[in-house]
Amino acid sequence: MNLMNYQAKFPFAQRHLLTLQDWSEDEILQCLALGVKLKAMQKDRRRQICLEGKTLAMIFAKSSTRTRVSFEVGATQLGATALFLSTADIQLGRGEPISDTAQVLSRMVDGIMIRTFKQSDLEALAKYGSIPIINGLTDEFHPCQVLADLMTIYEKKGTFRGLKLAFVGDGNNMAHSLMIGCSKLGIDVAVASPDGYKPNPTYTAWAVANAAGHGSKVTVCSDPLEACAGADVLYTDVWASMGQEDEAAKRREAFGGVYQINAACLSVAKPDAIFLHCLPAHRGEEVTAEVIDGPHSVIFDEAENRLHAQKAVMALLMGDGKAE
Repeated sequence: MNLMNYQAKFPFAQRHLLTLQDWSEDEILQCLALGVKLKAMQKDRRRQICLEGKTLAMIFAKSSTRTRVSFEVGATQLGATALFLSTADIQLGRGEPISDTAQVLSRMVDGIMIRTFKQSDLEALAKYGSIPIINGLTDEFHPCQVLADLMTIYEKKGTFRGLKLAFVGDGNNMAHSLMIGCSKLGIDVAVASPDGYKPNPTYTAWAVANAAGHGSKVTVCSDPLEACAGADVLYTDVWASMGQEDEAAKRREAFGGVYQINAACLSVAKPDAIFLHCLPAHRGEEVTAEVIDGPHSVIFDEAENRLHAQKAVMALLMGDGKAE
């Protein structure tokens, strides 16, 4: 597969990025192909201007390093202005209805990226607003991260179909989005989580149905080594995400000593397996230092690809998807 020469099967038809379940395989590949192109243009210092004069409002109910920097820099590289809005500073955080915020911002900016807790808040913005809404992270999904992950997998493996991704840890927003995104591209996915922390059954069912139509399979189990056996990609995330701080001790007890990417996981994976992590990472908890800082780790390539994958999202949703 050569994404640089990818020919779309249908016109890109999405207005929002709420979850990758809403996007077709063709639309995901169009986005990844544009991300690869925009990355090459940036490396060659070629102009990428396709959103000149436009403004992206960035609403943060959850703090972030990678999300804020990648969207702000990405918007700038595309010729747009990025406006940071903390919920501590705007009326949304003081009880203004989401419907009012959506309609006001729709008259002032050209798109909204929001990083928040409830998926329903994101959906309300899309319902009441008239501009593109981009999911920068919710408790349920993290589609922008998975687009960056898929872009990194393509760069390292050159293909999607026939690969296997193993996720070890909490069945959280990352597990949900990885199952959905990978299953739409024909990548096998195996998730190992302890009882009580497995992925949402509804989202698992979505992924299983996706996989059935794309020649792959989705497995949820309790044994990390079972999940990692024969894997081309190893993935994990923190045991306690933002907003779960009061559960940290309970989660350490549930995950500790078992649900970790370590040398044992690498030993049963493919010899050329790569390691991914959405970051920030806690060395010694969900991943050992020897793995995350070792030769299999490509986490910083992955982090950089947030910038380029999200530029593609913005270009497709807020512009015509074409760079100069």
